[in-house]
Amino acid sequence: MRFAPLAAWIVLGIWAAPAVADEAHDWLERLAQAERAQSYQGTFIYERNGSFSTHAIWRRVEGEGSHERLLQLDGMPQEVVRVDDQISCVTGSLADQLSTGPLWPSRQLIAAQLQQSYELRLVGKSRVAGRAAVVLALLPRDQHRYGIELHVDMQSGLPLKSLLLSDKGQLLERFQFTRLNTSMPATKSLQGGAGCQPLRPAVTQIETDPVWQSDWLPPGFALHASTQRRSPASDEAVACLVYGDGLARFSVFLEPLRGAAAEDLRSQVGPTTAVSRRVQTEQGDVMVTVVGEIPMGTAERVALSMRALPAEEAP
Repeated sequence: MRFAPLAAWIVLGIWAAPAVADEAHDWLERLAQAERAQSYQGTFIYERNGSFSTHAIWRRVEGEGSHERLLQLDGMPQEVVRVDDQISCVTGSLADQLSTGPLWPSRQLIAAQLQQSYELRLVGKSRVAGRAAVVLALLPRDQHRYGIELHVDMQSGLPLKSLLLSDKGQLLERFQFTRLNTSMPATKSLQGGAGCQPLRPAVTQIETDPVWQSDWLPPGFALHASTQRRSPASDEAVACLVYGDGLARFSVFLEPLRGAAAEDLRSQVGPTTAVSRRVQTEQGDVMVTVVGEIPMGTAERVALSMRALPAEEAP
């Protein structure tokens, strides 16, 4: 069975032959289970803004524990090792780019949580890295999020290819396996190289009750975490709020300026948008920065909607 890429569905806004929704949901649940429980090793390519890089990955799952290693194969060797989703070692240039979670871009999707914001379809079959796959498409119901196309391995349930696309069908980001082996990786292959050094966090992060809130959020997004960290530039306390809709995520950072000069900024690299806006509050100006995989207009609207909770409303 042939299929049209998700880009065509987004541009045209139609579906050629709707499949049974339950079957698509079953594949999505199987994918989520495989990402939690399946060991594997392989190589994949990452594409963003027309730039490609190649990576090797090893992941071993035993009981409730996991051990992962990611090694960039292009240019200077860069790698990171995680044990139970916590960074064990990393090369210096990667230290500021990592967050908790699997190294392969697991999205931990739950079909029931996505129905408000996405239309899930089973749109065909494909072949990736020599393996048969089914193709799932998650079509956004509004302009505040991107679409995603997932090619799911029929044998293991793992995602073989993941495409993130804009509302105009523009490819924003691609992860695609070129080789996948679902056998258990050897212990030696999970060990970091000589350049992989234990991570010493540059900032301290603690869980906190939120003292900021947004007067507007894209439909389907909810607050997932509220933390506070120290800015490495000014040693100022920075509040961080993380929002998600079950697929997309974005973070809001709020840093008091204390009279410091700061300019509004906006940028986008692939699917990642960053918007900084100076906001006036009763306690002084605050720089609000929104970073995440959401469209520019959505990020700007979130940034301008942030407000500090009055003392009587704060937890």
